[in-house]
Amino acid sequence: MIEEKYLETLEKMRLIDDTFFSAFFDNNEEDVEYILRIILEKADLNVIKVQTQKSVENMYGRSVRCDVFATDDAGKLYNIEVQRTDAGAVPTRARYNSSMLDYHKLKKKAKYNELPETYVIFFTENDVLKSGEKIYHIDRVIRETQKLFEDGTHIIYVNGSFEGEAGKPLDDLIHDFFCDNPKEMRHRQLAERVEFLKSNKSGVKKMCKLMEDLQKEAAEESKKATLLENIRALMETTKWSAQQAMDALKIPADEQEKYIALI
Repeated sequence: MIEEKYLETLEKMRLIDDTFFSAFFDNNEEDVEYILRIILEKADLNVIKVQTQKSVENMYGRSVRCDVFATDDAGKLYNIEVQRTDAGAVPTRARYNSSMLDYHKLKKKAKYNELPETYVIFFTENDVLKSGEKIYHIDRVIRETQKLFEDGTHIIYVNGSFEGEAGKPLDDLIHDFFCDNPKEMRHRQLAERVEFLKSNKSGVKKMCKLMEDLQKEAAEESKKATLLENIRALMETTKWSAQQAMDALKIPADEQEKYIALI
């Protein structure tokens, strides 16, 4: 059975871990709504749609894959990311993710004031912004007046290294993101789903299948990166066209277009 290979890894997984985070919130509007209400302190926020590992494609440059992409009943968009490394949560990454939400939403000939309000939320393992705050709210400000430049974009960092107090919703949420044992989690709603994914036969099967799929995907991405490197090397050394280099590497015709887009 595929479960045996992954059981030990699954037991140690936490919500701060990207794979577990994605599985936990997959098609799970109820719990995404729950954590957004805590982070944003909006008890009336209603999430109507959730996608995990959603790709926001950019035909001119780098695409973005969102850990969680959500929409509420007011049309606001939310991109929630978990990041264990500081490099994955630099301010310019937040800026790019925010811009890609706009790119994804604004259709041809639409008016700029039709852009929805957007939130990019990074839940980080370390205090990336290094000021000792539990949560950081970043909004554009007019420097001369100190008034908000109300363009509808919001960036939030939740500091996973913050040592909080039990009984406070956000402090407890931070605590729970770093728990591998659901019995030690403070938000029971979240603990019940963690318990399901780690102990229930159906939940364990789902998690192990996801880990297997991700492993295959990583192998495929590695293969693609190696081929792309080889194409570029051949083009440089032989002065061949991309088409000639791919033919020499015996890349099937129906796969060549995706490599041309990356060169």
